[in-house]
Amino acid sequence: MIRAVLALMLTLAGPAAAEPLASRLFGAKPTPTANAPMPVGSYAKGCADGLVQLPETGPTWQAMRLSRNRNWGHPVMIDYLRDLSEQARDLGFGRGLYIGDISQPRGGPMTSGHASHQIGLDADIWQLPPARLNLTRAEREKISSIPVRSADQRSVTDNWTDRHHALLRAAASDPRVDRIFVAAAVKIEMCKTATRADTPWLQKIRPVAGHDTHFHVRLKCPPGARLCEPQTPSVADLSKGGNGCDDTLMWWVTDYLNPPKPRKKPKNPAPRPRGAREFTMADLPPQCAGVLASR
Repeated sequence: MIRAVLALMLTLAGPAAAEPLASRLFGAKPTPTANAPMPVGSYAKGCADGLVQLPETGPTWQAMRLSRNRNWGHPVMIDYLRDLSEQARDLGFGRGLYIGDISQPRGGPMTSGHASHQIGLDADIWQLPPARLNLTRAEREKISSIPVRSADQRSVTDNWTDRHHALLRAAASDPRVDRIFVAAAVKIEMCKTATRADTPWLQKIRPVAGHDTHFHVRLKCPPGARLCEPQTPSVADLSKGGNGCDDTLMWWVTDYLNPPKPRKKPKNPAPRPRGAREFTMADLPPQCAGVLASR
């Protein structure tokens, strides 16, 4: 019995008691800092000052899974979500938007669910068109979104509609957006009707595994955000027609799903990279210590 208790204590303590996980530290902060808004670091290794809360319910949106306390974002993100939810309503996408995780009150690594969403500039938007915007907190914990990608990941389902296409086009056409992650089948379906005129927004739609019930919006670093690390532009020269609808797109439904077997097992395989949930404060930008300590 004593050995079992000691083993449990060691498990809960993590890899090193003197070096607590950053996800636990940031996840324990229930409120944001009172500092000016500033994303710090990268989307998958950072934190954020001055985040603001998306109201739980608005005229064209509801924030979901409120128990997670992840409906916090940079003011630019909150404004973007308000704007997009109005567009969604006007496009006939139900009553607006159901909005999933944005960030924790001070950003930082999360204890579950995401490697990114760390600087207040990422947000998940459900593929379920809202029929109601008066869901209770309890209902928002139980209701689920809908899959728009088939179980074999190769095609869209009957849940995919022209309104979904129009919403993603509106979402990606906003100049604040850097890229949007979707299931590969969604990108493939959107490419079927693509024209050259679609390139400026369609190139922002990027296939990524695991996005069958939501799409993930990532905004650019806002002007003046000197501590924010921008991503490499997704397409360097739009005049060459780089909309992401080339042959490499099919990799997601071919080799990704059925990877070719390696000829030989490497003698010295590369070490497994540390996941975002295993970061300590030493892994994050030094300014994040101040974000964590601020009142």
